Amino acid sequence: MAHPTYVLVTPARNEAEFIEMTLGSVVAQTIRPAKWIIVSDGSTDGTDEIVRKYALEHRWIELLRMPERRERHFAGKVQAFEAGYAKVKDVSYEFIGSLDGDVSFDSEYFSFLLQKLVEDNGLGLVGTPFAESNRTYDYRFTSIEHVSGACQLFRRECFEQIGGYVPVKGGGIDLIAVIKARMKGWKTRTFTEKVCLHHRKMGSAQGSALTAWFRNGVKDYALGCHPIWEIFRMCYQLSKRPYFVGGFLLGCGYVWSLICRFERSIPLDIMAFRRREQMSRLTKFLTGKSIRFAQLKMMQRKIVDGRVEAFSKK
Repeated sequence: MAHPTYVLVTPARNEAEFIEMTLGSVVAQTIRPAKWIIVSDGSTDGTDEIVRKYALEHRWIELLRMPERRERHFAGKVQAFEAGYAKVKDVSYEFIGSLDGDVSFDSEYFSFLLQKLVEDNGLGLVGTPFAESNRTYDYRFTSIEHVSGACQLFRRECFEQIGGYVPVKGGGIDLIAVIKARMKGWKTRTFTEKVCLHHRKMGSAQGSALTAWFRNGVKDYALGCHPIWEIFRMCYQLSKRPYFVGGFLLGCGYVWSLICRFERSIPLDIMAFRRREQMSRLTKFLTGKSIRFAQLKMMQRKIVDGRVEAFSKK
């Protein structure tokens, strides 16, 4: 029986420290992609040499070199993805994935996601949680309908309907894609049975962890977070490491953007859709109709259980 076909595009900028783990993970897949375009987005650290070594051994891996650019931002990531996307236009495939160059996962990762897509034709976008320094999502607040940008696997029809990724310098390109997919009537889903390991700490590519919290507040405003949702998000983060500081800086970033009337990164219809979802989830949580805490702990154990620990030591 023929396997479902998929292609991958990986924008990679100075990922020499981590990309060999990503390469090794994809090469080890039980169902490999028909084509994998790795777009070196002006890398200067040896990323290209590592990818070339694998491309010589596996003809379905291709390196695409982009010109160097001085600034690192998420709009550049979209431009790199679009360059890779153009390279697969003549390839026959059913699904297309955006994969970061600093993650790793087990050999059944993509076969698992492909199976979910094949089983449910209404699914337009799927993924899994990621683990990072013992950090996982708290699914009392993060909906399983959100799919992390570390690895997003789209049904081709869904990806074409949403028009691909939107180039937003401040970030949130994965979130916008998820929202647009649901607005088009597609289901989106994070499956907690598996996990990918994210090796670069989030936000570290663009500065310190503390400035990342402030930027997250700015991004929340730019991406249309409801003010009430942001208050609860800030209060929740006050109790997490770094205690008080993270939540405080998150709130400062949002309020500062509000006072300065920064331009929103998303259209009004997408912002309204997102706010309705946020208030619905908040209402369910406050009325006790959200996911039970015991179920949450079970999800978290799946993410940090012995299988993940054993894989991370390889």
